[in-house]
Amino acid sequence: MASVTLLDRGRVVADQAYVVDGATMASAADPNPEHTRIEFVVWNAVVEAGGNTYLWDTGVPTDAADYWPEPLYGAFEAHDADEHTLEGDLADAGYDLADVDAVVMSHLHLDHAGNLDAFEGTDTPVYVHRDELQFAFYSAHTTEGSIAYLASDFDGDYNWQVVHRHRHTLADGFELLHLPGHTPGLLGAQVDTADGTLLIAGDECYVDTNYAEGAPLGPGLLWSEPDWRESLETLKELERRTDADVLYGHDLDRFEELADRY
Repeated sequence: MASVTLLDRGRVVADQAYVVDGATMASAADPNPEHTRIEFVVWNAVVEAGGNTYLWDTGVPTDAADYWPEPLYGAFEAHDADEHTLEGDLADAGYDLADVDAVVMSHLHLDHAGNLDAFEGTDTPVYVHRDELQFAFYSAHTTEGSIAYLASDFDGDYNWQVVHRHRHTLADGFELLHLPGHTPGLLGAQVDTADGTLLIAGDECYVDTNYAEGAPLGPGLLWSEPDWRESLETLKELERRTDADVLYGHDLDRFEELADRY
């Protein structure tokens, strides 16, 4: 069995339309609809399995307001990032950076790979899917791909451990799942704990509406809708088989519910 501890890494405020396609649409009757900005959670997790301590993602950097390019920070305002250091949030949960045996990167977008430099130049394994690593470098070093990757987050001396397949077992009770759609190499996980099975959907589903209603992410956050829908069905089938709880990428209510349970 594995165990999971969820770390609250702060809040990002963004337009709902970024995360739910069609959330705000003009019409003849309503040509200028109001836009709704919502507060989303940023979280990391500590998974203990097979005698090792794994850190899931590394979160938003404390200097996001200055470090992130203006169009991105303006759209995704990490307004309290300076109040959340990786070391401090780990300490609040009873962990130290030195306790981390390996890091799992769900993907390498800037709100998930900030603070990865805490492990630069060390022999700490950093797990990432092959398709994600390739797309991240392609995006960060050319004018194509996605603008949500910053080369300085991950272009350094890291002990990359590349995941090649659709499922990869790290330890008993901890299996990585390839869930392309949001990005080519997004990773989720199935974690079997004494309190039940937790499915980490991550940014496959930002919020409950993406999962429960099948509403895709907004176009700016969706690399491939056909792949996204296939990954959604993969998660739903696993939920049916295991009666799992599903943890979304940025849904504050679901995070708080599951943080109390695990």
